Amino acid sequence: MNFDLKFNDSKLTTILDRIVELFYEYGIRNLNMDDISSHLKISKKTLYQYFKSKEDLIEQLFVYDFFKWNKKISEIKVNEINAIEILIQVSIFIYEEMSRLNPKLKFEMKKYYEPIFNLHMIEKQKHIFMQLSKNMQKGKAEGLYREDVDIEPTARLYIRTLLDLHNKDYCFGSEITFNQVFEVMFENHIRAISTPAGLVWFEKRKSELTQLQKSNN
Repeated sequence: MNFDLKFNDSKLTTILDRIVELFYEYGIRNLNMDDISSHLKISKKTLYQYFKSKEDLIEQLFVYDFFKWNKKISEIKVNEINAIEILIQVSIFIYEEMSRLNPKLKFEMKKYYEPIFNLHMIEKQKHIFMQLSKNMQKGKAEGLYREDVDIEPTARLYIRTLLDLHNKDYCFGSEITFNQVFEVMFENHIRAISTPAGLVWFEKRKSELTQLQKSNN
């Protein structure tokens, strides 16, 4: 299926976006197709034109999420910036996505729609792994990442850490924020794989981002 064509249907994407809002507000299990049509103020006939069942609706939500993910990543101008800058931009996007994740919603997805949830997670992990692998190859070619970095286990370890951050118990102590843990994880990854030249560039970019953050506050 051509997902670009499918999600060019503004009515469908509007419905999907509004359904996500409903799930955040009421939970997934508490809403059936009748409830959804009622809240959205559309007929059941219209709803069933787009979705065969609630399970099909859930599956399309995952597909739509993956479509938006790919679209956002594809907007990064990888041929115009270096590997560390690419990783910074991708990681900011991942951080924003993870920050918005509702633990209750994730729990319900995993509990009541486990096959769909697992398939989606596997596909997203494969995509992240592919992007990380390309990034490390690019960084090596640019002299920013060490030549001796073993790409596959390094990429898989980074993904494993990202997945662990989904666990609300990962932060040890209420005084430690998700943002702090994510920043430390990202910086440790960069410092572990970078050459001296890569570290110099990263320190400069980190200083720029810190100044930008201060000015925005």
